[in-house]
Amino acid sequence: MKKKFIILLISLVGITAFKSKNGDLKEVFMKINQDVLNNGKAYETLGNATSTIGHRLTGSNNGKKAEEYAYNLFKKYGYNQTQYLPFVVESWSRDTVSLTLVPNKSDNFVDYEVVALAHSPVSSHISAKIVDCGDGLEEDFEKVKDEIKGKIALFNINLQLEQSKGKKNLHRSEKTALAIDYGAVGVIIANAVEGGVLLTGTASVTGELIPIPAVCVSVESGKSIRRWIRDEKNILGVMDMRNFSRPINARDVVATFPGSSKKLKNEKIVIGGHLDSWDLATGAMDNGIGSFTVLDIARVFKALNLKTKRTIEFTMFMGEEQGLLGSRYMVKKYMETGQLKNVKLMMNLDMVNNTMGFNAGGNDALKAKMDEIGEIIKQIDATYKNTNRNAAGLHSDNQPFMLRGVPFCSPSGSFPVKAYNCYHANCDRFDLINKDEINNNVRFTAMMLYALANMDNLPVKSMNDEETKDFLTKQNLKKELIIGKDWRWEE
Repeated sequence: MKKKFIILLISLVGITAFKSKNGDLKEVFMKINQDVLNNGKAYETLGNATSTIGHRLTGSNNGKKAEEYAYNLFKKYGYNQTQYLPFVVESWSRDTVSLTLVPNKSDNFVDYEVVALAHSPVSSHISAKIVDCGDGLEEDFEKVKDEIKGKIALFNINLQLEQSKGKKNLHRSEKTALAIDYGAVGVIIANAVEGGVLLTGTASVTGELIPIPAVCVSVESGKSIRRWIRDEKNILGVMDMRNFSRPINARDVVATFPGSSKKLKNEKIVIGGHLDSWDLATGAMDNGIGSFTVLDIARVFKALNLKTKRTIEFTMFMGEEQGLLGSRYMVKKYMETGQLKNVKLMMNLDMVNNTMGFNAGGNDALKAKMDEIGEIIKQIDATYKNTNRNAAGLHSDNQPFMLRGVPFCSPSGSFPVKAYNCYHANCDRFDLINKDEINNNVRFTAMMLYALANMDNLPVKSMNDEETKDFLTKQNLKKELIIGKDWRWEE
């Protein structure tokens, strides 16, 4: 009887502690909610930055202004421990580009509107036949391997063909890498968005110059080119471009929110988003919405005088668009100084809008905890859906951390179709941003971050090299990492 009483007492104590802890979280969540609804600044500061700075291309004068803007904002919010992490890299910027199609031995020239893809050569002039490479997957190149050498490869940015249904798409840089491996001398990528929309982005898997020119055309131009090369066999594509590539100075911006627990303050959660953008527009969606969400979460933590057991590093990465340059540099520095082992979790905000759940990055235990925390968030706002995913992905600032065994997560939500269609395009402007939806980013991500930063036992584990290799393989990322030259294990 005595034994049963002790077990019951222990159970009651555990239940009481659980309810107390959740009650404490709910109280803080309510304060976060009210602060953002009444005092949120993400929408206003993003609007101000896009109107006064414009685009935020890494290494440009605008990029420098954006770094200073973020630094000053952190300082204004009370972050005395704000610092620049300067790095020097080779940076690319565009000059002139043209694409003309002409029948061989004819003067019937037809010009197509194009945008150069980043890391194309500094100077290039080619004239060659165009080969349709479908959706640009490896099997598409295999079908034309006997005719693609010395030709210009044309392929879709997305998966459009019937035979591609159910398959995993590749990044534009990975498709370009395949084109180079198969002997193409140039690349034309057809966009998937109707209305003459052109997109930019890097065509390099390494962030270094590629040996062949790469351009993007609209979906309409892609269809036109395909009809022409199908109906006439001797069509030549003439590509001319000039670009700039030079060493540039860039700076990540890091504001430290020190942990309050003697036991856990050396553990870090890095929450960041890339501040840089392409130069075709102001980059309000990619990634103003993510980076300015992070800035406002930082404001909330100071405004409410919150305390967290773990240290939080609010980070603005530069150079993401040109090859994850800032996050790669940060991870490199942490490895050199032995600090990487202290980074227990990386939370990445890249093009996240209207947060309604989180991605646990392939960690079942973390997802279970996010489900639990999400139920408390739903008590604050019933519109929060608590829809949580659990998969790892590439091509954003989580990648350098993940490749070194650091667990990651990210908020997840949705954009209106018109906003998605402006990804990397000249229509990525502030009018795409909805104030209530960016405030949802701030509210719910701040709540999740606070909860994770205060857990006694964060359900994550840094992985060693062998564990990281197994994790990436199970997440079906090995093939992409090999193409991207980021797979460091011998086979």
